[in-house]
Formats: sequence, C-alpha cells, structure tokens
Amino acid sequence: MAEVLVVVEASSQGVVKKVTLEMLTLARTLGGDVSAVVLGGSAEALTDKLGEFGATKVYAAAGDDLDGYLVAPKATVLAGLIQRVSPSAVLLASTQEGKEIAARVAVKLDNGVLTDVVALEADGTATQVVFAGSTIVKSKVTKGLPIVTVRPNSLTPAPAPATPVVEAVEVAVEDRDKLAKVVERKVEAKGARPELSEASVVVSGGRGVGSADNFKLVEELADLLGGAVGASRAAVDSGFYPHQFQVGQTGKTVSPQLYVALGISGAIQHRAGMQTSKTIVAVNKDAEAPIFELADFGVVGDLFKVIPQAAEEIRKRK
Repeated sequence: MAEVLVVVEASSQGVVKKVTLEMLTLARTLGGDVSAVVLGGSAEALTDKLGEFGATKVYAAAGDDLDGYLVAPKATVLAGLIQRVSPSAVLLASTQEGKEIAARVAVKLDNGVLTDVVALEADGTATQVVFAGSTIVKSKVTKGLPIVTVRPNSLTPAPAPATPVVEAVEVAVEDRDKLAKVVERKVEAKGARPELSEASVVVSGGRGVGSADNFKLVEELADLLGGAVGASRAAVDSGFYPHQFQVGQTGKTVSPQLYVALGISGAIQHRAGMQTSKTIVAVNKDAEAPIFELADFGVVGDLFKVIPQAAEEIRKRK
C-alpha cells in the first residue's frame, strides 16, 4: 500500500508544530501508511510525538547541507525521496517554507501542486477557500501525484498512537542548491502567552481599541482567558500592535475554540483569517458592524465598559 508523506514542521526548540499534527490526522484518512519526513535538525526529539499522531515511519534527513542553507537542499532531498518511494500523496504546511519547498519539488518532478488546502479526499480532490474566504473550490492535480500544502488550523488533530520506524535518508544535494547560505539565526523572544496560530483562545483588537496603550485591555482579557493576542490590519496599520500579531488575509490564520473580537468591524480581509473559529464573540459599539453577521455572541456597547466588567466576572470565577 502506497505511503502518504507528511513533511514535518517543528519549532527551533524541537517541538512539533500543531499544523504537523493536523497533517498527520488528515493523512490517515487518505488510506495507506502515514510516513513523516524530517528535513534537517534532529528527528529523535520528534519521533514520539509523530508516532502519537499516527506516523508509522519517520524518514530522517539530517546534516549541514540542510541546516546551513535555505530551502533548496530540502526540496532536492524531498524530490529524491518521492521518486524512490512513490507515495500516494505529499502533504506540507502552507507556511512560507512549506509552500516554497512544494513549489520547488513540483518543478523538479514536473508535477502539479495545490496550496492552502483545507481538506483532501482519498482520490486527491482538494478543497480550497479562495477570494478571502468568499468562495470554496474543488481542485485536483492533473499531472503527477497530489502535492498539497495544508492551511494551518483546517482540522482538529486527533491522536492515533503508533510506534514509528526511523529510516535515515541520504542527503545528496548539488552546488546549485547551496547558493543561499544561512549566516545567522536569532530565536524570536517568546512571552508567556501561547503562539497565535496554535492558541485555543484568541483575543483580538481592532481600530476601535483606539491606541497602543489601550491594547493593554486586550492583553489583560487574553491573559485571564489563557489565550493569545491578535490584531486586525487596521490596528496594525495604525501602529497599535506589532505586525506579527495580525489576523487576516495578509496576516495569520487562526481557528481557536474561542475568538473574541474587540472593536473590530469585520471586514472580509479579517474574516478570512478567523472565520473558522469554533465560537466567535464580538464587542462593538456599531450595531451594523459586519462582524455581528459572523459572531455566535455579540455585544453592542462600549468595549471600555464591557471588557472591564467581563474581566471582573472572570476573576471571580477563578
């Protein structure tokens, strides 16, 4: 039975990212054995977690040729592995690196590629959400095997414990793969809050928050709920909060259990990044704000009065 290859995404601390667990869960529905592919770093630290979510084999490719350069060597190694094992499908994350690897592999193999996939059927038919979330399309690779990049937060990871076998993969790259060298790495400083795209609770502020100082109110509510802080593009463009916390079409896509939108009108660009959230709560003084069309619960009112009251009630219950 043909394998389904899942290219692993992990943090610099050696922690498997949530999107990888989602891809392993999706891969199990396609039929065949699920194999994880670790390109660079140490596969040993990841194996247990990968096995917990259904990987029966881990292909481990390591070495300076992968860690010391950008994505070209990874694409070459992955393309060689695909040619050797002839998988039924290859899943990568729809991240900056994942999409670049997928594109390079597709060129090398003269193969079709689909990006930002939210669902994939056993016959290779993919579901994609396009035009800022306004249209759903069904697509299929017409040449070669399905090489797809999976949009983070498209499904809920589900464990299926297995004991994976680790197989070393030979790293053989060409000089042309080494034209962009990594000369320095800096680990982004992390606070106590969960990472935005993987958080189960997200509290986001928009232009209605009014200022960077007022974002302390958003942060306070997020901390009380144990969640991450997000921001709309309007808030980011106004200088209220850093760009890396932007949620939306040109920012990050989130799909938490709870999404709280404070002072966010709900433009389609923002909705594209959070509309798959399980429960959406909106607070806005404009009763006609588009966000209320999407919200499960809405409060029409001044967020500077509503949120302190909500925060106080949360403290009472802790």
